[in-house]
Amino acid sequence: RKFYVEEEGALEVSTTTILPEEVLKASGHVESFTDPIVTCKKCGRAYRADHLLASKGLKVFEATPTEELTRLIREKGVNCPACGGEFNEVEKHNLLFELTVGPYVSKKRAYLRPETCQGIFILFKRLFLYNRQKLPMFTAQIGRSYRNEISPRKGVIRLREFEQMEFEVFVDPENKKHPRFSQVKDEKLTLLTEDGEELTVTAEDAVKEELVANEMLAYLLAKSKVFFKRLGVPEERIRFRQPPKDERPFYAIDTWDTEIYTDAFGWVEVVANNDRGDHDLNCHMKLSGEDLTVKVNGREFVPHVIESSFGVDRPLYCILENSVADDGRGWVFLRLKPCIAPWHVFVFPLLNREPLIKKALDVKNKLARSGIETGYSDVGSIGKRYARADEIGVPYCVTIDYDTLKDDTVTVRDRDTRKQVRVKIEELPAYLQALVRGN
Repeated sequence: RKFYVEEEGALEVSTTTILPEEVLKASGHVESFTDPIVTCKKCGRAYRADHLLASKGLKVFEATPTEELTRLIREKGVNCPACGGEFNEVEKHNLLFELTVGPYVSKKRAYLRPETCQGIFILFKRLFLYNRQKLPMFTAQIGRSYRNEISPRKGVIRLREFEQMEFEVFVDPENKKHPRFSQVKDEKLTLLTEDGEELTVTAEDAVKEELVANEMLAYLLAKSKVFFKRLGVPEERIRFRQPPKDERPFYAIDTWDTEIYTDAFGWVEVVANNDRGDHDLNCHMKLSGEDLTVKVNGREFVPHVIESSFGVDRPLYCILENSVADDGRGWVFLRLKPCIAPWHVFVFPLLNREPLIKKALDVKNKLARSGIETGYSDVGSIGKRYARADEIGVPYCVTIDYDTLKDDTVTVRDRDTRKQVRVKIEELPAYLQALVRGN
């Protein structure tokens, strides 16, 4: 929220999770938000046809017709993994969760939202007025989305209910620039093009060489890289893949997926960065009859939308996997960055003694009042308390001992280096704030 909403001055909204059928008809989800499904004639189990073929080394695209998928399954002798039975013909399975709204007689069809951005598109006209009719307009939303996946697997990689963050930028189609592009223009991007070529270029050169369609999209790529680096993902494990045209949304002018390498799953898509053109506003305008054109600098047009769409669950897994550390002696802990650690600091009395406990609680409250996320524990030996803090990723521990009662100094211990220094209590808040900020 700080990195995208606050730094970009975005308008953050929270929209309904239940959408009327008309909204998702306009967006195209009712008609085309599908996956290929195949069921076993013998046991009735259902599978994604493309996943079955992929397990046999055959790559198929999103646009591959169901008839072709059926032919490939027959030709390659792909049978049910559970019982060995033959499959029925491949069909399209809509991923929307359907429900009805209203009393029995007049109930209307609706759906749980498959993505958060449609709520933003519906609000566009009001948001544009609120933004004093200026472009580019940055908007954001964080919330639940729902997809009726055929066969969720690999834990956090595919889910039926997940948390989503979407950052939508409305732009003039003739001016797809970012006012602060200069801040990221030298950020190096590792690009895997649709032709399979891998190259590393700066964000500025990616635009100049027309590898990325426009400056705003290149800005969002660089922004996502900086975001994950700040969260502890090594730079060499971040790349951007341009899906082949058969895998992209049909309306996308350009698409680049931010991917992170994981030991468990290989390269994992964590952000979809798309130039969606004017498809969304045009579709909603056509079905609703609402005029969504704008007038800027004497020109009338339908704004284009450029987005970064995150799931929360996948990036969280990637960050955790890349934060697991071993001190070389078999002790495993989480090297979480302070900005996402559960606490910035834990305060410990050296021993479970009344004078030390009282002083430790005073220090804890002093730190909490200064805005430092502070935990406290007096249970177990000091070594075990350090170990528990390390395990959950707390970067710093403050220990109150008998010297504290004499000279008002405490021990500050660093999780990653295990080094300890003495700091005066009066200087402690400023000292820890500087550490948390990375200074």
